[in-house]
Amino acid sequence: MTTPSTSQPTPAPVSAPAAGGSPAGRLGSLGPVGLVLAGGISVQFGAAVAVTLMPRAGALGVVCLRLFAAAVILLVVCRPRLRGHSRTDWGTVIVFGVTMGAMNGLFYEAVARIPLGLAVTLEVLGPLALSVLASRRLINALWAALALAGVFLLGGGNFSGLDPVGVGLALGAGAMWATYIIFSARTGRRFPQADGLALAMAVAALLFLPLGIAEAGGKLLDPTTVALGSSVAVLSSVLPYTLELLALRRLPAHTFAVLMSLEPAIAATAGFLILDQALSAAQAAAVALVIAASIGAVRTQVGRDRKPEGGTQPGPAVVIQPEPVVVVRPEPAVGAQPEGNGSAS
Repeated sequence: MTTPSTSQPTPAPVSAPAAGGSPAGRLGSLGPVGLVLAGGISVQFGAAVAVTLMPRAGALGVVCLRLFAAAVILLVVCRPRLRGHSRTDWGTVIVFGVTMGAMNGLFYEAVARIPLGLAVTLEVLGPLALSVLASRRLINALWAALALAGVFLLGGGNFSGLDPVGVGLALGAGAMWATYIIFSARTGRRFPQADGLALAMAVAALLFLPLGIAEAGGKLLDPTTVALGSSVAVLSSVLPYTLELLALRRLPAHTFAVLMSLEPAIAATAGFLILDQALSAAQAAAVALVIAASIGAVRTQVGRDRKPEGGTQPGPAVVIQPEPVVVVRPEPAVGAQPEGNGSAS
């Protein structure tokens, strides 16, 4: 789902295979491409599960549960250090958290109104626009035109077949996604490991706690609702983050970005299988055009970065990713890997 100006992380060395019986060893056996695809499937099927939870807790209630559960898990696992950070550090992580919360809130309000696959397709336009603008090459006009053609097909010319509020919310989520990418990189440079991500997730959870209570009230305490909300947090945040972190130890960032550009197709599949949301031929073609534009934008940026002028070092690859997670990896939606951190959204 694209950072214009981040330092290119040094690829982490491939660690020795984990013991055969360990979870890391079993996950690693999937191969890096399999890990990325598994992460994408986890994200989008988690979003589909979230839609089924909305009749119980509402969109804001689901966001509240997801962010709160993810924050608890990340804070327990990462144990971020609270002292020794400057006011600028805290300002950056707070803005990152607010952006993360806004992105999730807008996205879930969108999927409550329009099909999941179409919402993700519209959302990815934000990172795509950031990638095109950052590259500043004429060929990117082609990728922008492809994306616009996809949007035109998606709306049938006037979006009369889609809820206009849902369309606006999805586009807003895309704008927040682009902002998320920028602050993910900044946070990654200021906080070690995944500390910044854990703190930002806590900020987002605190931001949405009163909103979730206002919409769902006591329903947030229902055991079934809590269990489903926690599963959404694991599927949409914790599991894909882990899978992609493992994959990026062995996978080039630009390959990762191309794979993440397939997210709209995965989302459409999840919507069809879980939510019975079939796409028309025109809508499927629109999703394909946006995917093609995303892949083209990524490959164009990578091609430029591989041809340095005057013997300078190649610049950073722009990575595009859809669903929010990361400070410690090159993001598609993207965050920069923190300096000195060997780990790879």
